Parts: sequence; C-alpha cells; structure tokens
Amino acid sequence: MLSDIEIIKQSKMNNIKDVIKKYDILEDELYCYGKYMAKVDLNIFDRLKDKKDGKLILVTAITPTPTGEGKSTTTIGLVDAMNRLGYSCVGAIREPSLGPVFGVKGGAAGGGYAQVNPMVDLNLHFTGDLHAITTANNLVSAVIDNHLYQGNSLQIDPNRISWKRCMDLNDRALRKVEVGLSSKKEVKRFDYFNITVASEIMAILCLSKNLHDLRERLDQTLVAYTYDNKPVYIKDLKITGSLMVLLKDAIKPNIIQTLENNLMFVHGGPFANIAHGCNSILATKLALKTSDYVVTEAGFGADLGAEKFLDIKCREAGLNPNLVVIVATIKALKYHGGVALENLKEENVDALKKGLENLDKHLETIETFHLPAVIAINRFLTDTDKEIEVLEEWGKKHNVKVCLSEVFAKGSIGGEELAKEVVKGCNINHLTYNPLYNMNDSLFTKIEKIATKAYGAKKVNYTDEAKKTIEELDKTDKKNYYVCMAKTPNSLSDNAKVIGRPRDFEITVKEVRISTGAKFVICLTGAIMTMPGLSKEPMAIKIDMNDEFEVFGLM
Repeated sequence: MLSDIEIIKQSKMNNIKDVIKKYDILEDELYCYGKYMAKVDLNIFDRLKDKKDGKLILVTAITPTPTGEGKSTTTIGLVDAMNRLGYSCVGAIREPSLGPVFGVKGGAAGGGYAQVNPMVDLNLHFTGDLHAITTANNLVSAVIDNHLYQGNSLQIDPNRISWKRCMDLNDRALRKVEVGLSSKKEVKRFDYFNITVASEIMAILCLSKNLHDLRERLDQTLVAYTYDNKPVYIKDLKITGSLMVLLKDAIKPNIIQTLENNLMFVHGGPFANIAHGCNSILATKLALKTSDYVVTEAGFGADLGAEKFLDIKCREAGLNPNLVVIVATIKALKYHGGVALENLKEENVDALKKGLENLDKHLETIETFHLPAVIAINRFLTDTDKEIEVLEEWGKKHNVKVCLSEVFAKGSIGGEELAKEVVKGCNINHLTYNPLYNMNDSLFTKIEKIATKAYGAKKVNYTDEAKKTIEELDKTDKKNYYVCMAKTPNSLSDNAKVIGRPRDFEITVKEVRISTGAKFVICLTGAIMTMPGLSKEPMAIKIDMNDEFEVFGLM
C-alpha cells in the first residue's frame, strides 16, 4: 500500500475541466489552452455576483537573500495543505517573467512537491499574456514615432516623450537607445526600454476591474508633452480600440493546477521592486468567489510587495485581507546575521539571533497594518534543533506562531501545521487592516510614511528634480494618487549591500514618474533600474532540453 507521500509523488496532471469540478466554475466559462491550462470568461462575475467572498491570506517574506526564502513554494504548498485538511482553497499568484527565467532565478512555479503544473509551459510562454502586453506597449511607441514622422499634428515634443518601449527579457543594452536613424525624415531621439513587467500596461491590466475600467485607464495614460507643455494621452493617439483588441484575452484570468491537482489562478506579473508586485485584481476577486479561502502572494519582502498589496491593490479593489504569512528560512536569517554564503549550512545560533532582527521589522510592518501574522519557516535538512528552538523562543516572545513548513520535500503533508494555524488565525475577529497613509495626504507625506513605517528609515532625501516634480504634482489631482516606491528588494534601505535590519538610515528619491492609467506616482530610489541586465553566467546559457529543464527545478 502506497504511503501519502508516495501518492503525492506519483500524482498526474488532470484535465483542467476536471480540476474545476470542485470549484464554482463551469466548463463553458473556460477558454482552454490544451488540456491543462485555461482562461476564465469574465461573464462568470455576473453569475457569481451575489456569492459571498472567501477569506484572503497574503504570503510575504523577509528581505530576500541569495539562498531564497521559498515564498511561492510556501504559497502553493499552503493551498495543497488547506485542501488536504478538507478546506476549499485556491491560490492566486503572478505569471513568471522571462527576464528572471533566463536571468538569475530560473523558474517561478514553486519548488519540490509544491509546484504548479505544467511548469515548463507556465515559465515560458503560458497563455501569451506577457507577449500581448509587450505588443500593446510597443504599439503605443510605434504610433508616437509614426506621428512625429507624419507631421506631428499634436505638436509632441520629442524630448518630452515619457512612454518607453519594453521587452520581457533582461537586456541592459536597451536601457538607452537612439531611434529614428534610417532616414532624414525621421525624428532622431533617445528612447528607453523597460522590462515588460515594469510596463504601465502591465500595471493597468492588473488593476483593472473590468473591460470598461481597462479602456478608461488606457485612455487616460500619459505618454508625452507638447511643445507648450500640454499632456498627451493615449486617447489623443486614437489607438485605445487597437490596444483593447490586443488585450482582449490577456485580461481574462488564467487557471492551472498544483502537483496535487488543486486550482491556482496565475494572472499578471508586475515586479514588486519597480511596480506594484501583485497578481491581477480580477484573478483575486474571482478566486474569492470560487472558494472559501484564497492564498495569494506579493513580490519580495513585506517592505515592497506586501506594502503595495495593502496600500494599493487592496484599496483599489476593496479587499480586506484576513491574515499574513511571513516566510523565512534559517539559512536566510543567518545570512542577515552576517554569515557568508558558503557557511550557511553550519549551525550558528548567534548569527541566527542577529538575523532575526530582519524578521522583527517585517513583522512590525504587518502589525502596523493591523493584521495578524503567522511565520512560516521553510525548512532545510541543515536546520538544527538548537536553531529551531531559537525560532520557537522568538515566536513566544513576539506572541506570534512559528510553523515549520516542509512542503518542498513532502507536499501538502509538510504544510499541515501551517494550514491549521492559518485557518485558526483567519477566524479570529480582528480590526480591518489599516493602510500606512491616507489618500488625501500630500505625496511627500505618503512617501515618508512608507519609508519610515515599512522600511524603518529616519529620513527621506530628494534630488532637486524629484522634489520639484513632487511639489508640482501636489498642486494637482495627482496628489490623490497612490505612491509606488521603486527600491532594491535586497535591503530594507535603498542600498542593496546593507543586510539585516539597518537603523537610522536615509533613503533618496532620485526620480519621479507618473502612471496616470495605474493612478500612482513611481518614486525611484537608490540604484534601481526598470530594465535589469544579465549576470556573467545567466540561466539562459545553462538550459538544455536534454536535461529535461532541470535548471528550472521543474522535473
């Protein structure tokens, strides 16, 4: 007779039409991409409009380290564990970007026995959403340059075109380029590329509540200024209809399954260091209508993804999260305590205690939002009993439950303790979460509240240009926009080299960009860039079909 873990190891993919049978989704509401992936028709919202929403659980993490924390693995494993315990639960996560897939990270589909399936398809092209967003973004750029070529009736100033091209790859050579060089009639100008997941169209798609909202946001998206300083929007280019056609399928939420055949919504993919880092509002709201519990995640640590999820996405969508899971590993905590990468497998209680200061800060941040938290320790074989005891003592001191998660090695069986604590925490009455800032605060106040409360900074500095831009925006309706901070994910500060929990530090806002369609002001800090580069030995040179995609950790 097979053991539970052997059953999990031998599980096979089910037809997606069979997966949905235990959820409130009908077969004729699907647009299938083969047997195992599908999109869901937006008309489902009309059918489920009177159904009560499930409970919402956010998974975040400590400040990322080179060893990884296992946030996606924990999210997927928790969905499986909740279902194993008999609860109706689905997941809602972001789509992988080809930038990290071929860059540093490799795949983004979980790990071990807590993964989504089919993993290769998800990591590579999936249902084509990111390609559609890339094409829509670059259509805007093509039309702008054609408008200049054809006489420029809108009087667009070529030096004040704010819209950038994009590509879903890490390519530093495209950070600054010169275009319009093939003929004398063309307007030569400098242009810039973002990675697709930093495109405003990605943010707009993920924040849109329906097709009408998508159209309005696209219409109102700022792309340039005229010679006499008047704004030019996408609606002025008269291409909103074409953009809607390109995005007509991309806006529909995608569904896929875990290794244990439980439902996952995977839709949208804005980066959390340079965008708002959450899956789409539509996918999350649909997930809440189709199950009793929804586990979602936000990129990087609580200072970035969770802050933007709670300050931007939840307010924009009217969501009320019930609980937050903060993921950490003992190895990562020791890294924050000063241990070199090559020594992380060795027991080091003193370094662990010092590294716990980073976890302290992320827990404080979540508590500042008036939300309960559970700590999930993604367990490794090298974790010792003494180190685990330190974590348990820390949990008692901070009155927070610390759960060991072994979903990577054991699938849902390894997540039962965490699942039980999550259910218990979700059903305890608590105050509705409290965002860090008020929407009518000045932009300066919003920025400083994020920096001091979420990062722990003592002061915010501004370049002259950034300060001037914010002062001008504060005199307009843009004052009521959200603030989307672009900051390194590798530190609570804006210096990627500063680990642990820095104190008494200052951050500097170097540049300010306006996303009128997404309705937020982006503040770039430190050395953050919106087009990443490849490392000396990127994952792209290691992938070989003959290795069965082992580099992804997929098979």
